[in-house]
Amino acid sequence: MPLYKIDGKRLKLIKEKSFSLEKDLQKLTEENLETLFGLEFVQTEFQLNDRFIDTLAFNPETKSFVIIEYKKDKSFSVVDQGYAYLSLMLSNKGECILEYNEQKDKTLHRKDVDWTQSKVIFISLTSRLIKLKQ
Repeated sequence: MPLYKIDGKRLKLIKEKSFSLEKDLQKLTEENLETLFGLEFVQTEFQLNDRFIDTLAFNPETKSFVIIEYKKDKSFSVVDQGYAYLSLMLSNKGECILEYNEQKDKTLHRKDVDWTQSKVIFISLTSRLIKLKQ
């Protein structure tokens, strides 16, 4: 479906921007987390145990952490991966809080985080367009 922008009283077609690398999409998303999702960027490639979370963010409105995972192609195992990362984060709450405090130079306490609101966002890069799924 084509997208348009309003230019005065006329609609102008928005040209599609393709991404060949997940990293390019990740960088663009991280630099615009506030605009896109209302989130604070915490860390890229955040390591918990032997796994790397693509983007760790914080939602100041719900006081919860958000994991963002980028996928180049469709994958049926993406939901399983999301559950695994969410479980990993919930098992390592202190590491997430410590990373937030160090990156933001703020003091976030365990009692300040609503872990029941934690979620995973998948951003899929396909050959034709970018899909955001929350």
